[in-house]
Amino acid sequence: MPDAARIDLLNTLQARGLVQDATPGLAERLTRGPITGYCGFDPTADSLHVGNLVPVMGLAWLQRAGGRPLVVVGGGTGLVGDPSGKRSERPMLTQAQVVANTAAIRAQLERFLDFEGARGARMLDNADWLRSLPLLDFLRDTGKHFTINYMLQKESVRSRMETGISFTEFSYMLVQAFDFDHLFETEGCQLQLGGSDQWGNITAGIELIARRRHGEAHGLTLPLLTTSAGAKFGKSEDGNVWLDPTQTSPYKFFQFWINKDDQDVGRLLRIFTFLDLSRIDAVLAEHTADPSARTAQRLLAREVTTQVHGADVTDGVEAASRILFGGTDLRTADARSLAIVEAELPLTRMARSSLGTTSLVEALVQTGLAPSKGEARRGLQGSGFSVNGEKASADRPLTDEDLLAGKWIMLQRGRRSYAMVIVD
Repeated sequence: MPDAARIDLLNTLQARGLVQDATPGLAERLTRGPITGYCGFDPTADSLHVGNLVPVMGLAWLQRAGGRPLVVVGGGTGLVGDPSGKRSERPMLTQAQVVANTAAIRAQLERFLDFEGARGARMLDNADWLRSLPLLDFLRDTGKHFTINYMLQKESVRSRMETGISFTEFSYMLVQAFDFDHLFETEGCQLQLGGSDQWGNITAGIELIARRRHGEAHGLTLPLLTTSAGAKFGKSEDGNVWLDPTQTSPYKFFQFWINKDDQDVGRLLRIFTFLDLSRIDAVLAEHTADPSARTAQRLLAREVTTQVHGADVTDGVEAASRILFGGTDLRTADARSLAIVEAELPLTRMARSSLGTTSLVEALVQTGLAPSKGEARRGLQGSGFSVNGEKASADRPLTDEDLLAGKWIMLQRGRRSYAMVIVD
């Protein structure tokens, strides 16, 4: 981790494209020393997704600048539901779901934040102070500081007025403001970070702290990313790209980053990696000289995948990529790389006793690479199929000699259609 004394938090975040809005006076406050800041995370899932990495990087840079990050999971506000950016109400959670999801999210955050020591990050559940909060006390000490007109001016509320908003969600702004006030009082927290859609909720908290505590607090919002084509960032054909390897495999995670458009890759390197900006500029210059090599995308994919899944997993994923996209002799592929490939391809199991009696034509039909034996034979005559990367021009039985690492056989149609036979 770099020397905290040498990191100017606000300038660093701005240079990396991580600032959407900041309250007046934040820069001056940061000149007086490190700050404690918090960001809230929705605990409705047991994993973060790549869109969540934007505020995570904000907290990570805050800690690298000497500040103390607080991670607040909304076990309490999750029972209320944040209307920001939503056209309908969110599902409500049980306490058991919140506990399980919080533990899973904490494990993922440990790859970005240091939870040890006096300045270590802390993870808090706002249910711990909201669950026992008396309603009349809340109305008296928090509600009286906000007018209905003030709340209706906030985009998160105004955007829902046409479709309707329940009183439960309408009150969410006040509950989040109470969170900031509580953390200001108990943790010395003076900064809240969040997505740009959270600006109204953040400024409500700043207003409450000023009125109740006569205290100084600040807000900083980070951009909600879109691609150069205008699509929401963080989505794939399968939906969200998750950090949990059981929901998005490390291979698919790696491919998500390596497939980024040339117009986006520079911005993503600045936002999602801790690489020096000079290193990023040098890589982008190299990439511009030869875009086909995808040097910048490969660096982006390796850096983010290593941060989330570890270097060993990334090494295996890169080896698996070379298997599927060329660049490696399948006969030299190790079991770890082939196991990663197995998880990404259509899989057909075959008994070891079938080796020598199952023909290649039969295997092509069983794996779905050919719709019929006739099509398989015609494809073989045209050298349209491969076994372990080698063109096959005639039918023959599959044998022990075809096994990769003693277990797998890779079949291929054309350039991009694969299937894996696993021999038990």
